[in-house]
Amino acid sequence: MHQKTILPLIIFFYFFISSCANVADSPNLPISDTALNSSPSVSGEVKKETALNLTAKKVIFKNGLTVLLYENHQLPICAYYTFFEVGGRHEKEGMFGGTHFLEHMMFKKKDFAVTIESSGGSTNAYTSSDFTVYHQEIPVSILPQVIKMEADRMNNLTLIPDQFESERNVILDEKLRDDDQPETKLYHKMMEFAFRNTPYANPVIGTMESIKNITIDSMRKYFKTYYTPNNAVLVIVGDIDTDKTLDLVRASYENIAISPQLKEIKEEMEKDELYQHQWSDNREALLAGNSPTPMFKLVFKGEPVGTRKGMVGDLLAAILGDGQSSYLYQKYVASKKPLLEGVGAHNYTLRKNGIFYIDGQLLDGVSQKEIKRQLLRGMKEMCDSGITERSVQKAKNQYLLNYYGALQTNDGVAHFLGNYESFFEDYNYFKKELEIYNSIGLSEIKGECFNLLANGESIFLSVWQKNKQ
Repeated sequence: MHQKTILPLIIFFYFFISSCANVADSPNLPISDTALNSSPSVSGEVKKETALNLTAKKVIFKNGLTVLLYENHQLPICAYYTFFEVGGRHEKEGMFGGTHFLEHMMFKKKDFAVTIESSGGSTNAYTSSDFTVYHQEIPVSILPQVIKMEADRMNNLTLIPDQFESERNVILDEKLRDDDQPETKLYHKMMEFAFRNTPYANPVIGTMESIKNITIDSMRKYFKTYYTPNNAVLVIVGDIDTDKTLDLVRASYENIAISPQLKEIKEEMEKDELYQHQWSDNREALLAGNSPTPMFKLVFKGEPVGTRKGMVGDLLAAILGDGQSSYLYQKYVASKKPLLEGVGAHNYTLRKNGIFYIDGQLLDGVSQKEIKRQLLRGMKEMCDSGITERSVQKAKNQYLLNYYGALQTNDGVAHFLGNYESFFEDYNYFKKELEIYNSIGLSEIKGECFNLLANGESIFLSVWQKNKQ
């Protein structure tokens, strides 16, 4: 098990591409070629249009459980994913850090891990601000057993006091290690500042105090509220027979009770006004931490996942900060007078809001004040000259390659399907996204760059062993 943050859901396969056209020839991918488009690419070549072809069997049981099944018969293995719509933002006072704590407790049944690992499979989980995901990669021969065990895990939470306290100590140690990592410390401070007074502000792992105060009774109540079929998406991808697998899933899951209070709780939790940015006048923090040279984040207000502006931000981040040919790298790392050891740009889109940030590590002798000044002063020039037709095309091509690669495994396909179904209640929502990404052009990206970065509000955060906070 491990805690990790789910990064922005950035998927787009429906681009006019030039240099990446041959990728679609791989027989392992759920992607089909379509007609050539007559529009020339940046390099003057004909651009090829590609489309993603993913058709899963989708069934919603009477208790609200959504099931997605996808067959891939290349190897006798499968991926088994369970998405629960519960994460750090759903926690109230007394349960901060409880979703991650509960993730640990869900692995306390010894037969679960033994059955999977003794057969050569693997099992893990992660908790984010929006979701908790439990996943296995297993030989298909043990799929019937795993279905029964996962259904039992959803239906019955075993909380033994000695185990509970032992795991609390494990998580407290994990939290101490987190606090000693400069990258993690900086990330938590970014979430605290950027999402001030919203459910996203609290660290998913919790605080030392909140972890110490979680009780067995509060965890049991939390489990019964959120870890129910009407709050879950089950995805199985691999060497399966859809009809037979569906029968097995139905037999184990369909009679699990729902959470009757969930609908009312979620209606309250999903109100947009709870998640609006509420930045204070204090927009700078220089943290003391174990970093020999300063690490920084320059943070701007972003957009939620699935929105057009959020997708424009995805492309903008790739253009400005993805790789050694990106604008920021060339200007601040590879220039004749470099200021940074490394730099990146990131568009972090969450379910209800988002942020855009630039981060990096200063070279020895460069001051934090100077890099902040240089970055902010250079925003207009960056938005004006740093974004070109070629850089837009390159960003699209690179994302195309990345996601083709991700979908070559059962695990990748299961995660893809489950993410879309969980975020949008429709795994086919990616088709709408593809159309939007394909329609985004140079002028729109430049306009968002000026609006978001050159003219937008910002927060500057850093961590360094010589800082005093």
